[in-house]
Amino acid sequence: MSDGQAVSETKGVTVQLLSSMDLGLEIPGMDGRQLRLRLVTIEPGGVFGPLHSHQDRPGMVYILQGTITDHRNGIATDYGPGVGWPEDRNTLHWLENRGTEVAVEVSFDIVRQG
Repeated sequence: MSDGQAVSETKGVTVQLLSSMDLGLEIPGMDGRQLRLRLVTIEPGGVFGPLHSHQDRPGMVYILQGTITDHRNGIATDYGPGVGWPEDRNTLHWLENRGTEVAVEVSFDIVRQG
């Protein structure tokens, strides 16, 4: 896939919730928010789409295995094991695995509950 193509759906992706925490019980003013930790597996040729924003849903990603290509602002950036990136309010992106090896990332973010 190229950056210019519209990514309509997720394919070849498995998401496992590892843990979550109700932040409203931990921090004043965080009612309705949850800290979420997930393990995301992207098969070769897999896509984590569609194009999506992280506005109001900040997070961080860390690559454990394989290579994940992050597409944002018309630029494709490859990330391999031991590397991570932030997903802040300005992040508008989609991900893919263009390699031949399964890619695995640990992802945590803050999301609205429900």
